[in-house]
Amino acid sequence: MSSFSDYKEGSATAEYRAMVDKAASVAERQKAKVDPMYHEKIDSLLDTYARKLAENMNHGFAIDARVPSVMIAGPANFPVRQKEKQVQASRANIEEWRHIQGLLDKIRSTGMGGISADDPAAVEKLQKKLESLERSQLIMKEVNAYYRKHGTLDDCALLSPDQIERLKSSMAASWRSSPKPFESYQLTNNNAEIRRIKARIEEVSKRAEQDFSGWEFDGGHVEMNREDNRLQVFFDGKPDEATRTELKISGFRWAPSVGAWQRQLTDNAIRAADRLECIRPLSGEKPSQLQKKPSILKAVQEHVAEPPGERHPPAKKEQER
Repeated sequence: MSSFSDYKEGSATAEYRAMVDKAASVAERQKAKVDPMYHEKIDSLLDTYARKLAENMNHGFAIDARVPSVMIAGPANFPVRQKEKQVQASRANIEEWRHIQGLLDKIRSTGMGGISADDPAAVEKLQKKLESLERSQLIMKEVNAYYRKHGTLDDCALLSPDQIERLKSSMAASWRSSPKPFESYQLTNNNAEIRRIKARIEEVSKRAEQDFSGWEFDGGHVEMNREDNRLQVFFDGKPDEATRTELKISGFRWAPSVGAWQRQLTDNAIRAADRLECIRPLSGEKPSQLQKKPSILKAVQEHVAEPPGERHPPAKKEQER
């Protein structure tokens, strides 16, 4: 359909396997660098990469087979319009392929930066960070107390010999008349970070327990994808340019891999949805108002789970007169 050369049987499968093997090597190298708590996320990203890559390559081959090359079929009665559609589909498939390759960058960055709210172990990691900060705060206070009492850091059991020497050098180079091992600003900054992490733990925990509700709008529907931590907007057809611009301004981006406009599932995302008339719920309510309503499924589950003996019979209505 597209080449005078014969297709070598198994070559496409070999190409796919080589790319997945390369991704697996990237994953193994990253797992060797980071804490074991990140290994499950890396494996999940690798599985997603392998699955989406297979779907993308298969779709690409199907697109290539729709219309033969003009070099093969010849110019007479060539289906130009069909060829244009094929080229458009091919470009979209290539854009999706680039998005899939971006998963390799996600693998390389896993465990190397901050803690994302969409990390299943986010609360656990934040708790560990909090414990480390609180331990540092306690050590700094105790070291300062030791220095006030003894006038030296020598033989301080809380510090290693290298740490003692580094603190001595730092104090000797200080412009302060009475330097301390740990200055007040260091304790203040560390304490502020402790408060920030505590607030972050509360925020992430609250989000994990929150029931998000999607909705239908004129021309599509919205899904709250908890697994991928994304607010996703699905249109029945391609939205017009004005709508696309409005979505981009509000932080939404087109994701060819899922066929949706999406952004991270946060309170800010829901507030942004409140301002978008193009995805206004059919009920006329704001998306944020829908989130305040209890889930119907959850209400049914709670009703079924309630012990029969604890159910209260409906109050008798007064006899109508």
